[in-house]
Amino acid sequence: MSSVEQFKKLDLERIVFIGRTFEEYLDMFSLSVEALKGKKILDCPAGACSFTAVGNKTGLDVTACDITYYFSDEDLTNKGHLDIGHALEHMETVKSNYVWSYFKDMEDLRKHRLNALDDCSKDMKDSRERYVPAALPSLPFEDAEFDILLSAHFLFTYADRLDHQFHLETLKELLRVTKEEICIFPLVDLAGKRYKYLEITCPIS
Repeated sequence: MSSVEQFKKLDLERIVFIGRTFEEYLDMFSLSVEALKGKKILDCPAGACSFTAVGNKTGLDVTACDITYYFSDEDLTNKGHLDIGHALEHMETVKSNYVWSYFKDMEDLRKHRLNALDDCSKDMKDSRERYVPAALPSLPFEDAEFDILLSAHFLFTYADRLDHQFHLETLKELLRVTKEEICIFPLVDLAGKRYKYLEITCPIS
């Protein structure tokens, strides 16, 4: 499917554009800037995360990839603000289900989400070439093009709507474009349950 055909099939209202900060990424994946220097890194799917924006300013070589990048910077920024508001409104009703040790409170969480969106939006305007539109399970990159691939809050998270075959095909594609290491977080779904096929989801023949 061409980029134009893919774009025509997308409905921005059905896509959530929310992201994590650079610091959250380092904590999630237990990474350090020093360990990542000299590596070619792909964040996929990256959404509104600021890892690419801040990472490149820090001297890293990071590319972001996401289906949302078929849309304009302005549309995505506006959508991001709406999605943050909607998500936090929902979380307010169930905030007692969460352990508030990483974020102080709802306002602190809002600040992190807005900071990530702001950094991402500014970098997209200045360096659009870093933000590559693509729809998994297919990526427009060469074999082993990246040293490290980071994938957060997508695979396994939406196990209720992305079937096992999709997970297999996506993992095979992530392996194809990566030559050293793939980091995926988390390994549970939105209900906090471990992905039931995790142990048998092995795309290596």
